[in-house]
Amino acid sequence: MNEIQRDPDAVRVTALAGELRVVIGQLKRRLREQSNLGDLTWTQLRVLSRLDSEGPATVTALARAEGIRPQSMGETVSALKAAGLVSGAPDPCDGRQTVLSLTPACIKAIKTGRAAKDDWLFKAISTQLAVAEQEQLAAAVQLLKRIVAT
Repeated sequence: MNEIQRDPDAVRVTALAGELRVVIGQLKRRLREQSNLGDLTWTQLRVLSRLDSEGPATVTALARAEGIRPQSMGETVSALKAAGLVSGAPDPCDGRQTVLSLTPACIKAIKTGRAAKDDWLFKAISTQLAVAEQEQLAAAVQLLKRIVAT
């Protein structure tokens, strides 16, 4: 740590990293405010996101992907079923398993939420930033893509 404190470039990058983390957290919270899937836990949101991006899955596969016990995932899935967000069907390859997927109502809610987030971002960018600043933001987005690709 002492080496970082002595190196002005390292001090600058450390401060930038902290600022970026805070601002991204604030942006995530603002975006979360724009869409409302109810009072879901972080794990429930992760399951819905995974089913949305990767498609239907079993409780076991979801538990493995999230790094939790199948019993815990079972509780999470039960709550999502009760909320009408996921449904299950027998696995065609193994009738003992249930394949979970998003319900049409959940898919609609996700699409509506994404549209609300996009709308909020559009309004914020177009009203708060000049054209030159919008171009700077576009360049910054490309830099962020490079960071997350590593």
